[in-house]
Amino acid sequence: MSQLKKLAGQTAVYGISSILGKVINFFLIPIYTAYLPKEDVGAFTNIYAAIAFLNIIFTYGMETSYFRFSTGKGLDPNRVFSNVQSLILTTSLSLGALLFLSADYIANLMDYPGQGYLFQWVALILTIDAVLAIPFAKLRAENRALTFALIKLFNIGLNVGFNLLLIVFSYHVFTGDLLPQLQPVVAKYYSPDKGIEYILLANLLANALVVPLMLFIIGRFRLRFEKEILQPMWHYAVPLLFMGLAGVTNEVFSRLLFEYVLPDDLYPHLSPREAGGIFGATFKLAIFMNLIIQAFKFAAEPFFFNQSQDKNSPALFAKVMHWFVIFCTTLMIAVAVNLNWIGPMILRGEGYMIALDIVPVLLVGYLFLGIYYNLSIWFKLTDQTKYSFYITMLGAIITVLVIVLAVPVLGFMGGALSTLACYLSMTVVCYYFGQKYYPIPYQTGRDLTYIVVAIILSYAGFYLSFDNFILTFLAQNSFILLFLVMVALLEKKELYLIVKNLKK
Repeated sequence: MSQLKKLAGQTAVYGISSILGKVINFFLIPIYTAYLPKEDVGAFTNIYAAIAFLNIIFTYGMETSYFRFSTGKGLDPNRVFSNVQSLILTTSLSLGALLFLSADYIANLMDYPGQGYLFQWVALILTIDAVLAIPFAKLRAENRALTFALIKLFNIGLNVGFNLLLIVFSYHVFTGDLLPQLQPVVAKYYSPDKGIEYILLANLLANALVVPLMLFIIGRFRLRFEKEILQPMWHYAVPLLFMGLAGVTNEVFSRLLFEYVLPDDLYPHLSPREAGGIFGATFKLAIFMNLIIQAFKFAAEPFFFNQSQDKNSPALFAKVMHWFVIFCTTLMIAVAVNLNWIGPMILRGEGYMIALDIVPVLLVGYLFLGIYYNLSIWFKLTDQTKYSFYITMLGAIITVLVIVLAVPVLGFMGGALSTLACYLSMTVVCYYFGQKYYPIPYQTGRDLTYIVVAIILSYAGFYLSFDNFILTFLAQNSFILLFLVMVALLEKKELYLIVKNLKK
């Protein structure tokens, strides 16, 4: 139980940066949907999907490899850090330069003619992100969760601040609504025709200002390229690269490809890029589930590695999975049944509500993503990361197939189904091989019961509606209480032990 309390504590601290930080970023969506045209929101969706995909390539699995070789191989952690950071620094500068020089070509390829400068900024953002990735991983490996969280929050605060300055403040000054004496100054850099430019510029400035802070905290390191360290780390990381690509393929490919596979006439009142903006903004409403999963992943990966030598670790891993499922299914119901008022509050512009019904599907998809993160520990602990390649490829193929086949017919819902299909398939296959090569006594039957009941209650609550808002709100949220009563009845013995331990 003490190990579970430690994991919960670290998850909470990482959640300060992962959950609170991304929630702060999440509230930029009302600003984008209120101040920017749908086409710019579509460009934001499209370009940031590409950034997420390229981020995986720039770090190529070396974060997890760093965890494995700095904690479980008997090597000097500082020596491992110097080698990995030297490698990442070299490759990220090379890839960044290549992308920077190819910016005009990429702009034309992605239908942004004459805007090559956007992709030059993307190259700089990606390079800085990659250079900072291993220092952030070092903080996690050393259990410096508070430092990690504070730096992340500083970065997020800068990003939000620059967004507010460039998009909101500058707009109101430019139009004369606020501080008209500053209008000549603002008019020199602000144009109402620009939108994605300000989003990228805010991101770039925020990232650049974090670099000196991180260098001060981590300190100097020696450039080292030792074959005996980097070669096994490379072999360990490459399959994880493909796993990461599969995960990000499912996560962002629907948003990256949406405008390119959507027929022009499926939504006659919208251009494909505008429809992509609606899809991407609505996709963000599933963030509540995704943030919990990301915070858990930050804490769980080093936790699982550190506990792997304990003979009782399989039982511990099973208990972690069980309570993870309970927590996430409860959250899924809570979000789904309240979408009727959450949606309009976040998506401020006109026409965004037409895609709201994709959110429950996305919540289920993210639930399976979290389960997959739990399950995937088996091939990381057994050094059989080759299986991540097989699972990854399966998920990537399913994602692309569903996007290409379903989006032209089902539009927004087709994009959401690609998320669910990929994570579900990866979860099933990972569970099968995991139980074969690293058996863990998961409470599979009970966990599946919770998932099925939660899906039924989520959809029932989402579609339930009365003429009176208060009556609708109470009726929808009664489904949460109903689910919690079921959990209390099924888990009463375990809950008693948890309460007893908390009192100690």
